[in-house]
Amino acid sequence: MTLPAPLFELRQVTQQFDRSLALRNITLQIFPGERVALVGSSGTGKSTLIQLLNGTLLPSQGEVWALGHSLSQGSSRQRRQVQRQIGTIYQQFHLVDTLPVIHNVNAGRLGQWSFFKAAVSLLYPLEVEAAAKALHRVGIPEKLYARTDQLSGGQQQRVAIARVLRQDPVAILADEPVSSLDPELSREVMALLRELVQEMGKTLVISLHSIELAQQYCDRIIGLRDGTILFDIPSFALSAERIRDLYRLREPG
Repeated sequence: MTLPAPLFELRQVTQQFDRSLALRNITLQIFPGERVALVGSSGTGKSTLIQLLNGTLLPSQGEVWALGHSLSQGSSRQRRQVQRQIGTIYQQFHLVDTLPVIHNVNAGRLGQWSFFKAAVSLLYPLEVEAAAKALHRVGIPEKLYARTDQLSGGQQQRVAIARVLRQDPVAILADEPVSSLDPELSREVMALLRELVQEMGKTLVISLHSIELAQQYCDRIIGLRDGTILFDIPSFALSAERIRDLYRLREPG
């Protein structure tokens, strides 16, 4: 049986910022339909890896491939075309607080709209039915015209997810999307993400601090330590010993 082509691939990727080495010689493949969790302490390279996958960061060394295209060698125009097919959810939500929710949801379509249509949509909400459907899928249809800054943190994260649904990407990347939420809301958002990617047949790559959430909602876990991959295993194979190794303090010197 022939394996599908990887959706994302990193080939001996190193990422350096000034004198700081964020990632070192990373090689991995992510296949369509997978739910992959990136785990590890703060500063181990999880967010950097997400930025490499969505093309907002180019590697210092090595190659990054997404959706069959080289992000590190292609033109900026080719990179933008690939980026339109990759949705990203952030810890800080990246919403415009002073706008009604419908505008933030429809921001997921801006990459497909003309400049004129995007400008008009700020004055007169467009494709209202589609935006309402996206909000219904994330459980807050009644917030369509609410001002975004009047929503709770959990509701704002749902708006960010609805924005990605409007984008309808091939893959969803999520960078610490629940770290600012309490444990109960974190589980609700993770359950929602899992349900949506399964229902829509999407690929999910998500960075998490919580090992428990990674095991419960993802089928593959990549452990990052000191900018390298310590392990890359199915979630059911994650042992207490591997977790201890992942978070063990470095020896001095």
